[in-house]
Amino acid sequence: MFTESVALRPAIQSVAEKWFRIYQARPGASQRIILLPHAGGSASFFRHWSTAFPDSIEVVSVQYPGREARINDALIDSMPELVAQLSEGLEEVLDKPYVLFGHSMGGAVAYELYLALLRQKLPLPTHLVISAIEAPTRRHVGDLHKQSDKALMTELKKLDGSQVNLADYPELAEIVLPLMRNDYQLIETYQPVLPTTPLNCPITVMTGDSDTELNPGDADAWQAETTANFRLLSFKGGHFYLRPEQQAVVRALTKICHQTQGAGSRQLYLP
Repeated sequence: MFTESVALRPAIQSVAEKWFRIYQARPGASQRIILLPHAGGSASFFRHWSTAFPDSIEVVSVQYPGREARINDALIDSMPELVAQLSEGLEEVLDKPYVLFGHSMGGAVAYELYLALLRQKLPLPTHLVISAIEAPTRRHVGDLHKQSDKALMTELKKLDGSQVNLADYPELAEIVLPLMRNDYQLIETYQPVLPTTPLNCPITVMTGDSDTELNPGDADAWQAETTANFRLLSFKGGHFYLRPEQQAVVRALTKICHQTQGAGSRQLYLP
């Protein structure tokens, strides 16, 4: 549930409540980190992160429609529509400096969301952190969203995104597989429209050192997307290295937050 740690204007309160989860409210926090989950993922994937960060950082998890408390909300299968709806409520959590983090599909959403905020002249993140996805100039082509349920379950097992064998739980598969198919359609049909100039925002890319979803150079190519500082951090593990390496990832993100806070106030749109 969205908490009272963020003051919402009544006219759009319901929009923010749908999209954001704050599992550990920290009204006195000086910064926020906004987390965008992977394909098929939900806000609760980051639930345990809320207490892992220091008290100065409040964790905000994005909840895509069609899952958990939003199970009755229509799924969104296109990147432009997802970003458009998400940005409607996002303004309500931008009253403090913030870092934007996205994992896998969430990394592409984070990038497109930054561009949307730039166009709308809204406060920009102090740092953009992209996890486990190739740069927009190296988009992978796929058609998994058109394939069978068995193919989807095989992909889930390969990526180790789920510790449950869905084939053994038909009722769970009935819930999870439509989400996966929808989100794969979103990311596999996503066609980035590259800006005419690189971003003026520090970018950190995080990867698992045994992630088979990335080709050599996919992560490094993000460096061309910014004129600001760029770093590439590697952790032990595959596509879902976030699970075994949670502590190390949180430490790295905390360091990023502290560095950007020390560098100054939130980054605003500059004409």
